[in-house]
Amino acid sequence: MKNSIKNLLLIIVCIVLCFMLGRSLYQVASSNKRMAMLKSQISSNKLDAVLNLVATKYVEEVDTKEIIEKLIPDVLKELDPHSVYIPAKEMEKTMEEMEGSFSGVGIQFNIREDTIRVISVINGGPAEQAGMRAGDCIVSVDDSVFVGDKINNDLVLKTLRGPKHSKVKVGIARRGTEEILPFTLVRDDIPLTSVDASYKIGENIAYIKVGSFSRTTYDEFLNKMVKLKQVDHCDRLILDLRSNPGGLMGAALAILNEFLPKNRLMLYVEGKSYPREESYSDGRGSFKDMPVVILMDEWSASASEIVAGSIQDNDRGYIVGRRSYGKGLVQQQIPFKDKSAVRLTVAHYYVPSGRSIQKPYTKGDFEDYELDIVRRWERGEFGSLDSIHLDDSLCFETRGGRRVYGGGGILPDYFVPLDTTSNQNDWFVDVANKNLIYNFAASYVDAHRAALLQQKTVAELKSYLQAQDIFTQFVRYTREKGVKSTASQTREVQKEVQLQLNAYIARNTMGEDIFWELLQEEDKTLLKAIELIQTMDNNVADDKAAE
Repeated sequence: MKNSIKNLLLIIVCIVLCFMLGRSLYQVASSNKRMAMLKSQISSNKLDAVLNLVATKYVEEVDTKEIIEKLIPDVLKELDPHSVYIPAKEMEKTMEEMEGSFSGVGIQFNIREDTIRVISVINGGPAEQAGMRAGDCIVSVDDSVFVGDKINNDLVLKTLRGPKHSKVKVGIARRGTEEILPFTLVRDDIPLTSVDASYKIGENIAYIKVGSFSRTTYDEFLNKMVKLKQVDHCDRLILDLRSNPGGLMGAALAILNEFLPKNRLMLYVEGKSYPREESYSDGRGSFKDMPVVILMDEWSASASEIVAGSIQDNDRGYIVGRRSYGKGLVQQQIPFKDKSAVRLTVAHYYVPSGRSIQKPYTKGDFEDYELDIVRRWERGEFGSLDSIHLDDSLCFETRGGRRVYGGGGILPDYFVPLDTTSNQNDWFVDVANKNLIYNFAASYVDAHRAALLQQKTVAELKSYLQAQDIFTQFVRYTREKGVKSTASQTREVQKEVQLQLNAYIARNTMGEDIFWELLQEEDKTLLKAIELIQTMDNNVADDKAAE
């Protein structure tokens, strides 16, 4: 009997053990099956799999879209300094800059004493049509007070810009008028100009400053050139590309084409997945025989470097200034459905001699690259051409046999050091840091607009300001703003300050061209270009240039 009971118990234990073992094996099998499924997902696309795991398995709810927005820039940072991600919220502003227009009310403004002050109204724009004037102050928008310390440029742009044909109401405080003037403005397309200035220098020299390259740049440039050539009888050009960061290469090539004979190589592009693509001039340019001098500095980059480098390599003109920035990477913009985009580097730019203008960089570590301008300053490059190391292995020849160098940026034919003399004065530095010249000029124009508008020429304006002893008034203003000075300090930089005061006052009354003309009266780079271009023959810059 006892043996029977023992045998029964043993059978029951075996059954239980078998059941438990079977259950354990099932769990292991199921776990292995799930793991195999996960492994298959990860092996197919590890990044997508991780994001999917986070979305479906993580202990808490996670916004994977936010993770992706932060992740993409980090991925691109491992490639090169110019591959970038543009979030959807920034794309509108980016496209405005490239397209050369936006929908708005058509004013230029600044913010002083927590108030929006209209510097100028754009000809034909909604503000001018409604009757707004330079000097008006915007104090309300859509019946709400719009002044105070929270007002900044971004908020003003966001508020005044909007869809085409939409309306915005503004309240205007105007000098000499007690009541607030109401205006209803119908937003319209407002051009963003990329040609900052154009005017005639001396008897026959055209000066044009191009700030960037957008879809409208070529038309702007051509219109200015036609006037300067046909109306002002200019037969040579100084093209100022200083601080031009680049932009659309098509606009730059269209301008370049105007100066080259037929079938001249302008640039070529090549990359791992980007077969070599060459761009040649078509010979239909209007200024193929016009002497050209290009101004460049350390902030001239990308498309502006291509224009200068191609003019130099084709022996079509000279470059005056300092070594350019050194950006020769081609970005292709790839849009996403949410209106964001990636600008991915796909190739290198090469100027006709075969030079790559891209300066060196280390993948994933761009600290030295970003500090390159600082390193140049520390080496003394801005003061002396001899401080630039020229690598003989990167020596190339122009069409006419002149030696030029690659390795980063475009070297000028005529070097002009950075003028730092005025920056040595502590009073001038303090005044500049506090933006007092600009603020004084704006206030002075507000108080004396009627008298200033009576001055019809640059000579009249300068004579008027000299008679008003504008410099003495400015020194008094700086002391009221807490900037102490001695007579020797102010006298030391009087010429420079007077020049800037004249220029900023002129900008508010006579326009952008006059501003640049006055500001650059003592510009050593421009003066060197004027001296050089007067000696140049027509047809080509270098007598050795070979056809």
